Amino acid sequence: MSKRKSTERASLGAISDGYAGDGGELHQYAQGMHPALKTNQGLSVSDNQNSLRANLHGPSLLEDFILREKINHFDHERIPERIVHARGTGAHGYFELTHSLKAHTTAKILTELGERTPLFARISTVAGGSGSADTPRDVRGFAIKFYTRQGNWDLVGNNIPVFFIQDAIKFPDLVHAIKMEPDRGFPQAATAHDTFWDFISLTPESMHMVMWIMSDRTLPRSLRMIEGFGIHSFRLINAEGQSTFVKFHWRPALGLQSTLWDEACKIAGADPDFHRRDLFEAIRAGGFPEWEFSVQLFTQEQADQFPFDHLDATKLIPEELVPLLPIGRLVLDRWPDNFFAETEQIAFCPSHLVPGIDFSNDPLLQGRLFSYLDTQLSRLGSVNFHQLPVNMPHCPFANQQRDGHMQMSVPRGRVAYEPSTLESDSAREVFSTGFQSAEISECGDKGRLRASSFADHYSQARLFYLSQTDYEQAHIASALVFELSKVEHLHVRQAMVGHLRHIDEELARRVADGLGFMELPVPPLAEPVRDYAPSSALQIIGKMKRSLEGRCVGMLVASGSDAAAVDALSLAVREAGASIRIVAVTVGLVPLSNDFLLKVDGQLAGTPSAIFDAVAIVLAEDAAERLAQDVAALDFVRDAMAHLKALAVDGGGLRLLRMAGVELDAGVVAIDNIPGFIAMAKTRQWAREKTLRFLA
Repeated sequence: MSKRKSTERASLGAISDGYAGDGGELHQYAQGMHPALKTNQGLSVSDNQNSLRANLHGPSLLEDFILREKINHFDHERIPERIVHARGTGAHGYFELTHSLKAHTTAKILTELGERTPLFARISTVAGGSGSADTPRDVRGFAIKFYTRQGNWDLVGNNIPVFFIQDAIKFPDLVHAIKMEPDRGFPQAATAHDTFWDFISLTPESMHMVMWIMSDRTLPRSLRMIEGFGIHSFRLINAEGQSTFVKFHWRPALGLQSTLWDEACKIAGADPDFHRRDLFEAIRAGGFPEWEFSVQLFTQEQADQFPFDHLDATKLIPEELVPLLPIGRLVLDRWPDNFFAETEQIAFCPSHLVPGIDFSNDPLLQGRLFSYLDTQLSRLGSVNFHQLPVNMPHCPFANQQRDGHMQMSVPRGRVAYEPSTLESDSAREVFSTGFQSAEISECGDKGRLRASSFADHYSQARLFYLSQTDYEQAHIASALVFELSKVEHLHVRQAMVGHLRHIDEELARRVADGLGFMELPVPPLAEPVRDYAPSSALQIIGKMKRSLEGRCVGMLVASGSDAAAVDALSLAVREAGASIRIVAVTVGLVPLSNDFLLKVDGQLAGTPSAIFDAVAIVLAEDAAERLAQDVAALDFVRDAMAHLKALAVDGGGLRLLRMAGVELDAGVVAIDNIPGFIAMAKTRQWAREKTLRFLA
């Protein structure tokens, strides 16, 4: 049985009214007006926080009917749209191995150098429906289906290396809290509301993830510029049956890049399909998105020395502790022929592995192994979803499974069972090269358990926050103020600030000031918080590549714009690896100073500067005077400044900036200083931000 801290009341605010378990999780008990929590069969639930495990660090058990009922019902709540990750964008590509892991695994995709394995990648938001915008503050799913010669391998992760919860039994609660509130149907694709933060305030294990989702990681500039993580520990198994733990990482060749919050909001209004369009146009132009594939390898003996539990999905392994080993690359080079047939019908399941790869006992992963398959059966309506072309293995496969709804193949022969003697070509076991699970000894008392090694909820949250640059810390604090200001209930806002005090006292003070608190709330009881050395690997700004490759520069022109300046700057931008789009009051053709008719790519009112990485303003003096009467033109330059972008301006452009009330700084460059503009355009003008807006 679980040995709870029954003598220690969890101080998460009076509303919590419960006790902390060994892992620091909150257990609330029925009393007063609260009825007993029961299953759909009327059975009272004694523990709604932990799934049934073989032992303290053991695997989840199939006999846990409470877990299965809860997740089974959750998986079938939406038809046919995905419950989470509904808004997705996908593409075909390949994986090429550059470093063999033959010493650690028999998985051929990880051992045979130079082989290109076809794949399909789907990147998605989590909270919004399929019709929501691309750019809300949200986690991005990062899922890859490898069509290997040994069968399909699905690596189903996110652009963040940790998750909100430690146990899969809490996933339905998390998503119910994060989704639109059931009595009003809003907000869509947003976490800034009471039910989400109420749940989070009562779930201390989420605090590390909260730091990530409040950071700029959840406001990516492009799907081509995000990292990907497998999140969980997996096992690699070699030819001798020895296993090594592994975590999987994807790192973008273009480097990390994010937007600002105001910028993301304006992009959503101007182009809800911004990320999808960006990926489509990059592939069409031959600028194939690419990621480096790396692993962290470690043994059980090493894991035993970590100051955290690697089976806890709310924790990461710092790169300084276990360095990343690059082993390959992913390239996306082909857009789907049909969005529904491929991007929508693709079905990912973490349980899809190949020989040489195995699971760990991470309780969140263990629940996902059941949940994803169950969801696909509901969403695609048939046990035969694997026969859809996008889901079908590229290697031959045969078994004794037959019939079922939407059977698309025509199985032949008399035998539909095994073992058999009636046919010489019926499918049989292959012991030597078939899938083998790691031979791990499991012992202990089964029960609804959570290890005390899962109880430290704040140390890595502190590590992440303190590893950020000053600018990124300000963005996190400001995001928390924005989100919590949307929460109606004061006790929820107070509880969250109390949690922040364990992460960083100054962060808590900044958020409290932003929310108008006169004093800081009392923090909840917690395990002692460790101080880790800050890690620059957790930043975005520090990891951004000073490059224009894969970016886009917008140029605002009008009749009479200097043709030589337009040509020179356009050439330099393209040579730097970026694309350039021409913006004018109307689409069509605009006559330049030499009477050349320049093709316009975007109409001013519908093509704001928010969608560009840098902008140039090339205008004749009289054109600048006219544009100063157009609020869209004024917003174009004001927003470019507000979003910390470099600007190249000629005399007319400078006049428009002055009429817009824009104060110049080092990020505003004369149009004839092309090297200076290209250098500035490779990064944001971070020092400008404090002059433009109040940050927490």
